[in-house]
Amino acid sequence: MADFAAVNDRLQAHGQEHLLRFYPQLDPMRQKALLDQLDTLDFDVLNDAINQYVLKAPRYKVEGDIQPAPTVPSAPTDSAAAEEREAGRKRGEELIAAGKTAAFVVAGGQGTRLGYDGPKGCLESTPVVKKPLFRLFAEQIMAASKRHRVRIPWYIMTSAANDVATKAHFRQNDHWGMNPKDVFFLTQDMMPAIGMDGKLLLGAKGSLAMSPNGHGGSLLALRKSGALEDMQKRGVELLSYFQVDNPLVRCIDPVFLGLHELRKAEMSAKALPKRDPMEKLGNFCMVNGKVTVIEYSDMPQELATACGPDGRLKFGSGSIAIHVFNRSFIERLTVGGKCALPWHRAEKAVPYVNEAGELVKPDKPNAIKLEMFVFDALPLASNTLLLETLRNEEFSPIKNASGADSLATSLYDQVRRWASWLEKAGIKVPRDAEGKVAAAIEISPLFADSAEELAAKVDRNLTISTGQSFYLGSRGQIGGSR
Repeated sequence: MADFAAVNDRLQAHGQEHLLRFYPQLDPMRQKALLDQLDTLDFDVLNDAINQYVLKAPRYKVEGDIQPAPTVPSAPTDSAAAEEREAGRKRGEELIAAGKTAAFVVAGGQGTRLGYDGPKGCLESTPVVKKPLFRLFAEQIMAASKRHRVRIPWYIMTSAANDVATKAHFRQNDHWGMNPKDVFFLTQDMMPAIGMDGKLLLGAKGSLAMSPNGHGGSLLALRKSGALEDMQKRGVELLSYFQVDNPLVRCIDPVFLGLHELRKAEMSAKALPKRDPMEKLGNFCMVNGKVTVIEYSDMPQELATACGPDGRLKFGSGSIAIHVFNRSFIERLTVGGKCALPWHRAEKAVPYVNEAGELVKPDKPNAIKLEMFVFDALPLASNTLLLETLRNEEFSPIKNASGADSLATSLYDQVRRWASWLEKAGIKVPRDAEGKVAAAIEISPLFADSAEELAAKVDRNLTISTGQSFYLGSRGQIGGSR
């Protein structure tokens, strides 16, 4: 248990002694919990953040020489590009087979916005079998492991809100077929909510008001959890990073991994042509010669809408939070247990306990939440790669309960992708008068994880009827069973 006097002295030294105002009113267990929570605070980090991002209230400014960021096209434009892409594929497959790659999913979110009570990764999100997102990713990783005859570890970052439920989900489902020794859980750090005056807020008499420290905090979590050490012991050099809400993501992409190494990059990203200037994707730019992501809300209007001679957006490459990191790069960014990424300020209405011990629920912003963004690591890398990809192949996030980027739109996109794979393989897919797929179609990654693999394995005599629920599983069976 942390020592009361020591904690109190630290708080007084930093002007935060009010956090112990209600300590005498707490029972021994809650007293211990509060002291332990306060004892974990890094006041050097906190004070710097408060002085720089709370008391000064900085506003993001786009400054310097800003140019479009170069990308590797999704389809080769000439023979040299085709040769490089094929070389990347071969090198990526070699890296996977040598055990030098791992998967890393950021999965700290809850499904509240989706109307789902539980971790977002547990959400049933496929059109026929209704697989949870975690199962879908596990099958991809197992498929790559089987294909390359290697054990691929999977690192899963949870949050304080969903850690227990996520681990229980994996235990109850036998880790979806993966070896439990290859599934490594780590928990995202939390950051105290800070009042406009720089004082930390109590969420209850015996605890701080806390919030996750952003997806950029995942890099520090890898360090603190021992995950980086585990990777080193396994010989893992490259980490495939993705977020939990995108069912179309390629968890282990040989082309991406191979090109990353061939280009001698420390951090790479997948890019997507934006639908329109204000689509809620960050913009890949070159700022003073460094690859940088400028948030869509921070992009000057004249740059966001600027078009080239071909009529396409000049700054049209959007960030979809899919990356490859060198392990050594993450180690460098988190040396000494601190993260080199900057904080981002967000003004929020945060419930807090006032001086009278009453819980106040404000209806307007009263506090600052600080977050780190993972894409801020890009300009810190000695070299980077941006690989363009196709929206209909790799990006259909589930972020909203309805409308755009919802479960409904993602299910539609999944069916559409799998239907296109079948048609490329010569299988007739039923469509309605408008050309939309007229069946529920799902293909397990354990059967085929690409159009090319499907074409090599599928029975050309397969038939799919209008209105049918069609599923190709690990053994090629048709139907909606596991």
